[in-house]
Amino acid sequence: MSAELRSPRLALTAGDPAGIGPEVVLKALASPDRPSAPVIVYGPMAVLLDRAARFGLRPPQDLDARLVDVPLDGPVELGRTSAAAGRAAAGAVLRAVADAREGRVQALVTAPLNKESLNAAGHPWPGHTEMLAAASGTPDVAMMFVGGGLRVALVTIHRPLRTVPDAVTPAEVRRVSRLVHRELPRFGVTIPRIALCGLNPHAGEHGLLGHEEEDVLIPAVEDLRREGLDVSGPFPADSLFVRAKRGEFDAVIAGYHDQGLIPVKLAAFGHAVNVTLGLPFVRTSVDHGTGFDIVEKGVADATSLVEAMKVAVDLARTR
Repeated sequence: MSAELRSPRLALTAGDPAGIGPEVVLKALASPDRPSAPVIVYGPMAVLLDRAARFGLRPPQDLDARLVDVPLDGPVELGRTSAAAGRAAAGAVLRAVADAREGRVQALVTAPLNKESLNAAGHPWPGHTEMLAAASGTPDVAMMFVGGGLRVALVTIHRPLRTVPDAVTPAEVRRVSRLVHRELPRFGVTIPRIALCGLNPHAGEHGLLGHEEEDVLIPAVEDLRREGLDVSGPFPADSLFVRAKRGEFDAVIAGYHDQGLIPVKLAAFGHAVNVTLGLPFVRTSVDHGTGFDIVEKGVADATSLVEAMKVAVDLARTR
C-alpha cells in the first residue's frame, strides 16, 4: 500500500464565514480524535484568525494544516447572511473541488454553507450537493447520511415539499437505488439490502391515501429487482427506520429531505455524517447548519466534523 493511500490528503472547507464553520474547523483540527492525515484548509484566513483569537483557539498553521486563503471581498457580520459570505464560502468549495479533480487532495470535507448567502451571491445551487455535482460535471449523485446505525439516501434533496411528488419519478428512484447499491460495498456492505420509503402515510394503503406508491414506487422496485438488486418496498416510513436500525436493511432510500434526515439526526445528531455518493472524489460533511444563533458564543461542537474527517479518510482508502 502506498503512502498516499495510507494517508489520503483532505481538503477541509471553512463553510460560511458568518457561521460556526471556521470555529468547528479549528476545533476539529485540534481534536485528539482527528484522523492522522494531511489537511489543507480552504477559507478566509482573516476569518479563521479572528475566530482563533476570539475563542482562544489555535490557527490552522499551528495545527499541522496548510491554508489556502480565499479572502472576503466585502464586510461580513457574524450571524447574518450576506453576498460576501456566500461568495467566500462557495469560492472555498470550488477551489477545493478543482484541487480534488487534479488529484492534489483525495477527499473533500465541508463545514456548513448558508443557502440564503449563496443565493445573495448569485449562485444557483441550493446546497453543497448540487454545487459539487455541477462543479465536478457529475449529475449522477445522491446525498446519504450515515449515523446512529442508519444509512439513508434521498431521492429529492433541497426543494419545496409541494413539488416533491412530481420529482419522485421511477427514473430517479432507479437511479438513486443503483447508486446506493454500487457505493455500499465501500461501507463494508458486501450484499446490499435496500429498502424504499413510501411517500404517503402507510405507504398509500393501496391507493386509499395516495397513488405514488402504486404508480411510481412499486414499478421502480420491480424494475430494480429484475436487474438483480435487493430492493424492497415501498414500506411505511414511520416504521421502516426502526426495522433498518435493527439490522433488517443496510440502507433506506427516502423520498424527500426531512423524511430521511429526521430519523438520522434523532438517532445521532452531532455524530452523523453527510456523504455525497457518485462524485469522482470523496466528499463528506457535517450533520448540522451554520449555527448563526451560537456563532458568537464559542460553544460550537466539532464532533460531527471530526467524524466526517474520519469517514473521508476511510472512504478515500477504498477508492
